[in-house]
Amino acid sequence: MSTEKTIPATLIPGDGIGPEIVQSVVEILDTVGAPFKWEKALGGVAALDATGSPLPKETIESIRRTGLALKGPLTTPVGGGFKSINVTLRQEFGLFANVRPTKTIVPGGRFENINLVIFRENLEGYYAAMENYIPYGDDPHAIATSAGYTTRKECNRIVRYAFEYAVKNNRKRVTLVHKANILKLLTGLFLEEGRKVAKEYEGRVEVNERIVDACAMQLVTDPWQYDCIVTTNLFGDILSDLTAGLVGGLGLAPGANIGEKAAVFEAVHGSAPDIAGQNKANPTSLLLAANMMLAHVGRQDLATRIDKAIEKVITSGAVRTGDLGGKASTTDLTAALKQALV
Repeated sequence: MSTEKTIPATLIPGDGIGPEIVQSVVEILDTVGAPFKWEKALGGVAALDATGSPLPKETIESIRRTGLALKGPLTTPVGGGFKSINVTLRQEFGLFANVRPTKTIVPGGRFENINLVIFRENLEGYYAAMENYIPYGDDPHAIATSAGYTTRKECNRIVRYAFEYAVKNNRKRVTLVHKANILKLLTGLFLEEGRKVAKEYEGRVEVNERIVDACAMQLVTDPWQYDCIVTTNLFGDILSDLTAGLVGGLGLAPGANIGEKAAVFEAVHGSAPDIAGQNKANPTSLLLAANMMLAHVGRQDLATRIDKAIEKVITSGAVRTGDLGGKASTTDLTAALKQALV
């Protein structure tokens, strides 16, 4: 580790392949002298087995102390009334902005030179909905209802975050993605606030609008027209996985959850229990998330070094994990990335 001042950060290995890819990423971060001083914490099934809770209070307290976390994939236990761990973390720490960059790394795919970012409102919409059954006749669950909501404050905040990101990162355009033609109030409010914010950035950042279904179609026919996309919770969840598919899948998709007092960086894929412990997992998604974390704390220099190593190793094609069409193990890829950093 570097001798410079260290930055406390919470490290959650997670479930399934989580501990393997976390170990890989920590090794690579150590190689470049990343300043993080890790507080290890439990989450998911691993935490449930050890503490009786999938999100122990010790883990929450650690993130509250550090304001920074890197986490592997977490599995929300089935049954027992457990709420999604990711949703709980977002609500607990007010992580209002979900940031999902998508960039081509593997050459020769269906889409070359993809470079876009999706900003997803992270606290509201249908993910914060009150759901109910309405009985009819003999069926107590005949009708299911979901009352999602959108607030002017959070619509404004996520759109403003996207525009500020665009200014700081020399992005040219922000697209407001909505369904205001049908969900006239729920997403109409988002569009209304988006237009207000956009006016403040006139002359600096271009703005346009797309209905979500048209956006989805265009992302697989002409994705290069998009630069930054900002949208509501449900639409952002769907579109960010779609864009990951443009560049090779979730194994290359990092994510950040940003709030005013905390930020949690993650691999957005699942825990892949079918290959856990087999040294087959691709750590790149989590490594790219760690790069976002480095940039967040002002160490873009280290993030750039790692980015170049990833591009060098994966572009060469000699060392790729199974999901990228190769036969390399997790440790093989980790060693190659470390070598590329020397």
